[in-house]
Amino acid sequence: MITKRYRTLVLLFAALSFMSFATQTQAAPDTRIKTRSGVVAGVATDGVASFKGIPYAAPPVGDLRWVEPKAVKAWAGDKRADTYGDACIQKPGLSAENGGDPGRLSEDCLTLNVWTPKTGAKAKLPVIVWIHGGAFVFGAGGMPIYDGTPMAKKGAVFVSINYRLGPLGFFAHPALDKARPKGPSNFGLLDQIAALKWVQANIAAFGGDAGNVTIMGQSAGGKSVLALYSSPLARGLFNRGVAMSVYILPDVKPDKARLVGAAVAKGVGLDGANASLADLRRVPAEKFGDIADKEAGLGPVGIVGDEVLPVSIVDTFAAGREQKLPLIIGNTSDDVSVLAGFGLEPAAIVKKLGVAGFALGALYPGVSGDEMARQALRDIVFTMNTRWTADRHAKRAPTWRYYFDYVPEKTRDKHPNGVGHGADIPFFLDTADIYEGTARDLTETDRAMARQASDLLFAFARDGEPAAKGVPTWQSDRVLRDRTMIFGPEKIEQRRNFMKVRLDVLKGATRIVDTLFVRN
Repeated sequence: MITKRYRTLVLLFAALSFMSFATQTQAAPDTRIKTRSGVVAGVATDGVASFKGIPYAAPPVGDLRWVEPKAVKAWAGDKRADTYGDACIQKPGLSAENGGDPGRLSEDCLTLNVWTPKTGAKAKLPVIVWIHGGAFVFGAGGMPIYDGTPMAKKGAVFVSINYRLGPLGFFAHPALDKARPKGPSNFGLLDQIAALKWVQANIAAFGGDAGNVTIMGQSAGGKSVLALYSSPLARGLFNRGVAMSVYILPDVKPDKARLVGAAVAKGVGLDGANASLADLRRVPAEKFGDIADKEAGLGPVGIVGDEVLPVSIVDTFAAGREQKLPLIIGNTSDDVSVLAGFGLEPAAIVKKLGVAGFALGALYPGVSGDEMARQALRDIVFTMNTRWTADRHAKRAPTWRYYFDYVPEKTRDKHPNGVGHGADIPFFLDTADIYEGTARDLTETDRAMARQASDLLFAFARDGEPAAKGVPTWQSDRVLRDRTMIFGPEKIEQRRNFMKVRLDVLKGATRIVDTLFVRN
């Protein structure tokens, strides 16, 4: 007969054995990782190791300004990776006014950040590479809204990157043409490609599967996703993508880009198109972030015609020549809110259409004035572009559409028009409790929405299909099977033929875009 004392010892031994097993299976990830360039030393918190400010390319300074990213010089010893790298040169304060402080600015900015729940090549975790937005002129991968901890806790290796912005990232000029005929202009996109190559070479040590990489981005980051689908230089570097709030504005042609480049040179005190490359490279980097002349800006687009984008994104998708990879694409219910940041009013823009603008009213029954203009611009610039891109890409690979219309419960009175440009990010990345713009007002219902939305993206990154517990089946979109997942104020639901009649009309009136926006 087993004595009481013996039974107690057995139970104690069993408890200690379980604790030992749990400790072994839930061991903290390593914080010291050897990359191809040297060892990086990160930090671990709550089961997630983070490595910040890892250089993925040499500093693009001096003679490397307006040159393809070059290899990082190897280092000896451990490189501390507990602090974000400097953000790329941009107008001081612009990013803080539009979603977050990027920190210190520097031309030496080609760094990335990694979050992982498990290290070592055997882990084989899905990899998510986040490309920040900001009209290609502001932002940084290290902003709190892009924190990779929540996705890492779900089981992904999350990477966020910096890339060159503004005239230092997207630039054409006669001096560059003279030095390198047919040379690149989209240096920021080349940086993104270099970061993806770094992921291929190094991510296994951080627990990631280089054969299962998903690129995600919003606004200019979403535009970048489509550019990477289109670029011959990015083939084989990723497996699927998520393009959020991608606008329809077309890539700039070379001749127009050179005129902008001349205005940039003039804006930093040089002789416009006659400035030499040596003179341009001697200009202090911060001056390129202070240019006030609107003619010195390309807008939130890249330059068509170089080795990165030999053909425009639109023409590539229209011809069915983009990478044949799964894609999620969508937009928010008030994406047009971004125009206010550029001093533009929807009503004034629609007025430029004249008779065509008056005819838009038939597509928005019961809506008039400023509200009609707001909805029309949202659909022309964002919703229609989502539909157009999805229809074409669905012929090549599985494609899913969404429309995000969930505003946090306590702030709905402040946002009567719906979800602003970028306000879906803390839900899809599950950073709503981290990002100060949402954290103080969250309810449990908000957190549930963030959990479900991010679970869908995580599942897509892991398995190639967006499916999550408690969420309706998200069917892929096809030309003859119009499907959109609606993240609504009350629930998530799939709808058939969402805005179909309206978007069909807008798709057939592409000259509207020419009238409103084309600059090249």
